[in-house]
Amino acid sequence: MPGVLTRQPSSWTRLVVLMAVVSSVRTSAAENWGAWRGPSANGVASDDATPPLQWSETRNVKWKTSLPGEGSSTPIVWAKRVFILAAEKTDRLGQSATQQDDRSKTSAPEYFYRFLVLCYDRESGRELWRRVASEAVPFDGRHGTNTYASSSPTTDGKRLYASFGSYGIFCFDLDGMPIWKRDLGRMRTRYGWGEAASPTLYDDALVVNWDHEDRSFITVLDAATGNTRWRVDRDEPTTWATPCVVETKDSVQVIVNGTNRVRSYELTSGNLIWQCGGQTLNAIPSPFVIGNVAYCVSGYRGSAAYAIPLTARGDVTESEGWRWRHTKATPYVPSAIAYRDRLYFSQSNRAILSCLDLMTGKPIFGPARLPGLRNIYASPIAAAGHIYWVGRSGTTIVLKAGDDLEVVSTNQLDDPIDASPVAVGRQLFLRSSSHLYCIESAR
Repeated sequence: MPGVLTRQPSSWTRLVVLMAVVSSVRTSAAENWGAWRGPSANGVASDDATPPLQWSETRNVKWKTSLPGEGSSTPIVWAKRVFILAAEKTDRLGQSATQQDDRSKTSAPEYFYRFLVLCYDRESGRELWRRVASEAVPFDGRHGTNTYASSSPTTDGKRLYASFGSYGIFCFDLDGMPIWKRDLGRMRTRYGWGEAASPTLYDDALVVNWDHEDRSFITVLDAATGNTRWRVDRDEPTTWATPCVVETKDSVQVIVNGTNRVRSYELTSGNLIWQCGGQTLNAIPSPFVIGNVAYCVSGYRGSAAYAIPLTARGDVTESEGWRWRHTKATPYVPSAIAYRDRLYFSQSNRAILSCLDLMTGKPIFGPARLPGLRNIYASPIAAAGHIYWVGRSGTTIVLKAGDDLEVVSTNQLDDPIDASPVAVGRQLFLRSSSHLYCIESAR
C-alpha cells in the first residue's frame, strides 16, 4: 500500500507484544503518572485508570486552579501531589540580551523571568509549595507557540527533577527542598525557537538530551548527586526530543529521536547500540517501546515512522534491521500512541488521524479528519478503551479504540491547551495556558 514498506521475519507475530521487556518506569509507579508519557513511557494509563469521558467548564470539574506565568509543561502526579513547571515574567527590567544567532527569528525579552516549580494538592487543587529554581533574563526568544517552561518534570516518588534547559537542571525532594542543580550551558536553538526536551529518569540515572545548533550531546547524570556519569556528542541539530529508556535482557537502552538518526545508546556506558536514518527535520515525537520493538515517528517537511526491534545492531537504515516503515501523514509535535495492537498518530500538527496495524504497519483507517479539532500539539493518551486527543483550542475528542474512527464525546474548556493530558485513577488532569484542571466524574 502507498506509504508502507514491510519487512517481517516469519517468526515475528503478535505474540511479540507479550514479551517480557520491562519499561523504564517500574511497575511500582503504575498508579502514578511520574513522567511526561506516563507509567509505561508510551502515553497509556495504568489498567485501573477510568478517567471521565465527558466534561466542560461546568461539568465534572473537580477543581480548577490558576497558574502563574506561562508554560506548556505537562503535569505529573505522584500519590496525593501534582507537580508542574512555569515561567513567570516579572516587572524587573534587566540588561538587554544579545541575540546568539543572526538567523534567529525571535527576539529576546528584556525582563527577568522566574522559573518556577509548583506543587498542588491532588484532591483540592490547593498550592502546597512553589520554588523559584532560577531567575534570569532569557538570552534568547522562543517560537510564538513555545514557552520558557515546556519541559515536563519527572519523579520516582523520592526526588523531583525539573529541567529549564539553559537556565538549569534541578533536583528537589517532594517537599520542595533543593538537593542539587546543574548548569549544562546555553542552548542555541534553531531560529531561536526555544527549548522543550524533558529529562528521563531510570533508577539512579537521569538522561538529558541536549540537541541544538552548536555542539549537541546526550548525558547521563547521577540522580542522587547530579554528577555526570557520561556524555556523548551527537551529530544532530535542534530536535526537542525526549529520550525513552527501556530494559532488555541484554542491556538498558536509551532511545533518542533526531533529524539525522534515531539512535539507541547503552545506559551504563553511552556506547551506540543501533541507529536508523530516514527521519525528518525537527524531530520532536518521543520514541516508545511495545514488546521488543521501538516505534519512532517524525513529520516536519516529510513523513517517517519506523518499527525497529531492540535486537538491532549498527546502522539499520538500509538493512533488514527494521520491521516496517511508513511514509505518510506522520506527526510533527505530538507523539504517536500504540494501544491494543494499533498505532495512532496525527498528521503534522493537524487534526487528521491515521491508524496502522502495530505489527505490520499496514493502514487500518485514515488519514481521516478528527471532527471538532483543527490543530494539535498535545500528545494523545489512552485509558480504559479510549484515546484522548486534545486540541490547541481547548477541545478534547475522546475516541473509542478500534478499527474505525468512532467519536465518543467532544469536550470544551475555555482556554487553549498545548500540554499533554494525564490520566490517573478516576481523574484526568489538563494544563491550559492559564489553569490546571482536575476532571473527575461524580460517583
